Amino acid sequence: MGPRAVPRGAWRLTPLWHPSDNFGPRREGAVPDIVVLHYTAMASAERARDWLCNPESGVSAHYVIGRQGTVWQLVREDMRAWHAGLGAWGSVGEVNSRSIGIEIANTGAEPFPEPQMAALECLLSGILQRWRIPPERVIGHSDMTPGRKIDPGPRLDWARLARRGLAIAATPAEPGDFANDAHRFGYRVDADRHDVLLTAFRDRFRPGARGPLDETDRRLMAGLAARYPAL
Repeated sequence: MGPRAVPRGAWRLTPLWHPSDNFGPRREGAVPDIVVLHYTAMASAERARDWLCNPESGVSAHYVIGRQGTVWQLVREDMRAWHAGLGAWGSVGEVNSRSIGIEIANTGAEPFPEPQMAALECLLSGILQRWRIPPERVIGHSDMTPGRKIDPGPRLDWARLARRGLAIAATPAEPGDFANDAHRFGYRVDADRHDVLLTAFRDRFRPGARGPLDETDRRLMAGLAARYPAL
């Protein structure tokens, strides 16, 4: 049985409009084809929301999701929010113009509660439908900036999102060169930074795994590269 998508309208979501001044037009006529998940690293969702709306911060996101499932929309989806920085994914070097950013209230050291996960599922389902974004283009901040950013971290239930067709899981294949396969999948890491690549990969696809690169890592990365080569 394949991934089970969240049914349209299964959980009605009406984001609260809380506009940020930190946005601009998407460059060169780009439209969203990536969704980037972040955590706020703040104790209060409201503090994170307000910081993302403060002109002094120079940052923003399209959405913020609180721990009890409240969703605030800060930037219109057709506009460019400032959440991706200098990261890259596949051939995309200017991720802000090609992405929708979702900030999830979490310190990085706590589980993501059920109301929050349910809201994330509903929000993702709508975004992917509206912009025809495939689940392999839902990535974490750490995927596009290994070693510099660690969110949304190993506590986010990526497997749950994959079961609902809102992200992907890794399935093993004949192992190859881990770094080369990672590059095919979309990671952009300097050749001498394999340690940060391994951490970013495991936090998402093998949470809790420890120790040096092993056969399971190579098999799972080979499977991702074969099935989901990045554009």
